[in-house]
Amino acid sequence: MVRILTKPQTISVTKPVGENFPEEKFNELETFIDGLKTTKGALVEILHKAQEIFGYLPRDVQLYVARKLGIPGAEVFGVVSFYSYFTTKPRGKHTISVCMGTACYVRGADKILERLKEKLGIESNEVTEDGVFTLKDVRCVGACGLAPVVMVDDKVYGRVKEEDLDNILKSYRNKETKN
Repeated sequence: MVRILTKPQTISVTKPVGENFPEEKFNELETFIDGLKTTKGALVEILHKAQEIFGYLPRDVQLYVARKLGIPGAEVFGVVSFYSYFTTKPRGKHTISVCMGTACYVRGADKILERLKEKLGIESNEVTEDGVFTLKDVRCVGACGLAPVVMVDDKVYGRVKEEDLDNILKSYRNKETKN
């Protein structure tokens, strides 16, 4: 039987603290959860906030959420693994998504993806060594008229050619060196 709390309760939960998990982040998540009128049906909302705070949902964060809500860790993991939005691995500062839908694929998206893998030195769903980029291949971004499409974060690049990739990557690398 799953017990769902209808009102946030102050539960003393040990916060895992390590080099990747500063206590301030757990405090921010705890404040968010405690500020909810109810936690019933709020697991996805809480996980969204946790991923916003931590950048991803590692095991320790998932277990913290489970303990805080008084639900099994397997239930939290089930939700995290079901929704493709959630990730259990760190992401780069910028996510490059290559549309592999039919229109993009027939117009060379597979070649664009392969060239990005070469240029970044990673495979799909991996992060570059410097932590700047995550590369993903996605099913369809709904911009078929612009095929092939590459998205960097929320910015759409249409009719992308292999020779465009250096300038696209350079613009984001330059942003990172300025920060």
